[in-house]
Amino acid sequence: MPAHTPAAAISPVDVAASLTEFWSPRVIGAFDDNYVKVAKVRGTFGWHRHPDEDELFHILRGRLRIEMRDGAVTLEAGQMFVVPRGVEHCPVAEQECLLMLVERKTTLHSGDSPNEKTRSIEEQLGPA
Repeated sequence: MPAHTPAAAISPVDVAASLTEFWSPRVIGAFDDNYVKVAKVRGTFGWHRHPDEDELFHILRGRLRIEMRDGAVTLEAGQMFVVPRGVEHCPVAEQECLLMLVERKTTLHSGDSPNEKTRSIEEQLGPA
């Protein structure tokens, strides 16, 4: 049996709550070809799409509306939604919201529409 020391448990809510910038996700874990990220958000992120990757949003605290060209979905704490690859979307949080994202490691933060909120993977891997 290979030697393996388990890492300490992580509280996604605590890490997200400790973030000082809105819309600046932090990687808190990785598995296979995916990152698990948390973010603190408020306001409007901007329209974008991820042509080759799905994006899972899980709400930890607060409320998030994900606008899409053919409608919108509003998520409350404890709910999740997967934006399918290629679907243009615009996340909006009227009040502060904490969320967890699961994305492929290749997923660009702002998809095909870089903006002032865009963060590189290096920034997302950095300290909170």
